[in-house]
Amino acid sequence: MRVLWVCNIMLPVIARALGRECSNKEGWLTGVMEALDKAEALSVELGVAFPVAPGEELLKGSAGRVRYYGFRENTAKPEVYDAGMERDMEEILRDFQPDLLHCFGTEYPHTLAALRAYGRPRSSLVSIQGLCTVYAEAYMANIPPGPRDRTTFRDWVKRDNLRRQQEKFRRRGKWEQEAVRLTGHVAGRTDWDRYWTATWNPGVNYHLLRETLRPCFYEGQWQYENCLGHSIFMSQGDYPIKGLHYMLDAMPVIRRRYPDVHLYVAGNCLLRTGPLAPVKISGYGRLLEAQIKEYGLEESVTFLGSQDAGQMKEQYLRCNAYVCVSSIENSPNSLGEAMLLGVPVVAALTGGVGSMISPGEGWLFRGFSGEEEGEMQRISRDLGEQILEVFSLQEQVTERTRKAREHARRTHNAEENLRQLLDIYRELA
Repeated sequence: MRVLWVCNIMLPVIARALGRECSNKEGWLTGVMEALDKAEALSVELGVAFPVAPGEELLKGSAGRVRYYGFRENTAKPEVYDAGMERDMEEILRDFQPDLLHCFGTEYPHTLAALRAYGRPRSSLVSIQGLCTVYAEAYMANIPPGPRDRTTFRDWVKRDNLRRQQEKFRRRGKWEQEAVRLTGHVAGRTDWDRYWTATWNPGVNYHLLRETLRPCFYEGQWQYENCLGHSIFMSQGDYPIKGLHYMLDAMPVIRRRYPDVHLYVAGNCLLRTGPLAPVKISGYGRLLEAQIKEYGLEESVTFLGSQDAGQMKEQYLRCNAYVCVSSIENSPNSLGEAMLLGVPVVAALTGGVGSMISPGEGWLFRGFSGEEEGEMQRISRDLGEQILEVFSLQEQVTERTRKAREHARRTHNAEENLRQLLDIYRELA
């Protein structure tokens, strides 16, 4: 059985073979690939296609058992559909001759290009990650009108203020919905993604397929005595959907009871650093900077930069609470990683989060709805209250974290997820 994956990034095993820098995004795909590679009775020949810069030649080669292809796409402008990708996809398909096509995510127009070039809906599978169409409506995440409408020099040059960013998500949603209508099968993992894909394509076959995470998160366990007391960890915060502004708004309330509280944020730092900082900061970065200054948080917030799997695991194990306060999510992998390690989880119930974690397994509260006045204040207050409860319980948090860990071990069971994936492949092929 020949299966062609279409991915958003060059996977690490391929990047290493080419001597290129590895991306830390979508690391769970490495988990799936490793599970496929270890399966003894495996009859899958795997090809992987991924975007490279528009000026590059179409890549082709092998990394171990995997055949790889690089198609040309400007990933810096995912709202733009380039029909030239269809020609690249046709060349890849002619060379690899797949029995089925498996596209991971709908966020980039290459999924639509691959489905158009393949033209076989009954042998096409799209795994749902985020959904740009729905994300667009939650993009502003209760940011007040002033900061929402601000345009910095960087935003002016790049034509990329918050309102334009939201509009780009809407445009990406147009390609996304067409892709869902062109496939015969989708693989999802939450009630939320099932609802939206059925709305756009009532005849699509929905397959429940949980995610296998990176191997290191299946080992080790959070212990209160080993954590840094009153520390909070967020896995991202570089655009409004991730809700860092809610977290900063909650910090003063937490500091009144725990003056030593400290927030650690992984991923890109949007604050001003370096000699060109004043001209490089975005509108959202300026909002975060203003909050930090207003609340006197300069010594209470640390931006960690990009973290690999090992570094992420270290941050989970040393924090007192992991926070997911996104205005919208499907099933964030960082939440699954924290649950697997038994970290106390504070999470806003938005999108598909409720399909990942249940009451009694974490500290949950009602997240973004966009339907009420004063919602930012309400979310920040509820978030702060849940974190205060986690801090006050100290080692007593372990009953909930034990249940969350057991739940995550079922959800992210590598063997079961591999069996489900192979069953889907057999059905489609």
